Order: sequence, then structure tokens, then C-alpha cells
Amino acid sequence: MTAGDRVSPKSADDRFAAEDAETFGWAGADAGAGDRARIAELEAENADVKDRLLRLAADMENLRRRTEREIKDARTFAVTNFARDMLAVSDNLDRTLQALPEGARDSGDAGFKALVEGVEITGRSMLSTMERHGVRKLQPQGGRFDPNFHQAMFEVPNTEVPNNTVLQVVQDGYAIGERVLRPAMVGVSKGGPKAAPAAVEPAVDAKPGVPDESSKDA
Repeated sequence: MTAGDRVSPKSADDRFAAEDAETFGWAGADAGAGDRARIAELEAENADVKDRLLRLAADMENLRRRTEREIKDARTFAVTNFARDMLAVSDNLDRTLQALPEGARDSGDAGFKALVEGVEITGRSMLSTMERHGVRKLQPQGGRFDPNFHQAMFEVPNTEVPNNTVLQVVQDGYAIGERVLRPAMVGVSKGGPKAAPAAVEPAVDAKPGVPDESSKDA
């Protein structure tokens, strides 16, 4: 080895320090910072994916519930139009009985009596059949006027019963589920004491409304 090939002690020390730094990661400080930045980026992406999955799961659950509700409503209200048409038949049966002359039932005519009983049985059977399909007859007589299910036709002055009490039913009303199928046409009291607050009724989709001011307390 010539004098020109000799390495000074300082140069040798610098070379060994560089090799040690590379071996023990001292020179990789910048690389470590890059790794940490990449890890933070991946964690952010993971949080975003998790949030999207949670939102998707919530949307799917809402869709499932909405679909179940729509299927249930479809089953419940599928017979609405048919039931509304059948009410006209039921009304005609009632009118037939109402048109009988007074005392006709006691005339002693067996055939006439059998006919009347047949009409009554047919009417009851029709109502029973509609009830099996979710159609129920409203019973407003003596109760408080409800604009969701009743239609006020006239007022009856009466100071002995609470105001807006149904005193007369002109035409029967029907509901299917919680929806009004046909409002009951009624006469309500006026001039009596103020009625107590009514209990909260289930929400309905259709409101017949009130043709006059009879639904308001005096």
C-alpha cells in the first residue's frame, strides 16, 4: 500500500459511523416519518370505509323496515275499494228493512217473516265477512265527535250532554285498519257543557273534515 492509498483515521471513522447509522436505522429517520404518514393515511381510509359501511347497513335496515311496512299496508288495504263498494250493498239491505211498514213483522205471514229474517241474516253475514278482512263498523253513538271518522250533518241543541256529543247517526261509518273507509254521518249536540279533552287518537291517512263549526267547543 502506497502512501496515496492510505486512509486517514478521520475518514475511516466517518465511514464506520455511516455504516452504523444505516445498520441501526439512524439514517432511516426520514423513512420512518414516511411510514408513519402512510399508516395515518391508511387509518383515515379505514375509518372512512367503516363509516360508509355503517351508513350502508343503516340504509339497508331502513329499507327492510319500510318494505315490511309497505307489504303489511298492501295486505291490509288491498280490499279497500272492494269493501267500499260492498258498503253500498249493505246500505241497500238496511234501507230494505227500514222501508217495511210499521207492524209488518207481526202480520202473521210466515213467508214475509222468513224474507225479512233472510235479509237480516244476509246483512249480518256481510258485516262479519268484512270484519274478517279488517273492516270495522264505527260506533259513534253517545261518544265525542271525531272529525277524523265522523262527518257532522247538523246540530242538536241539548244542554244536558257535553258539547259535540254524537246524538244521532244518519249513516253508519266504517274504518279499515286505522284508516277511515267511510265517515259516519252524524248529528252532534250543541249548547251543553264543554267536553273533556279527548284521548289522542291514532294517526289516520284520510280526514273527512268538518263541514261546519260543530267540532269546536263552545
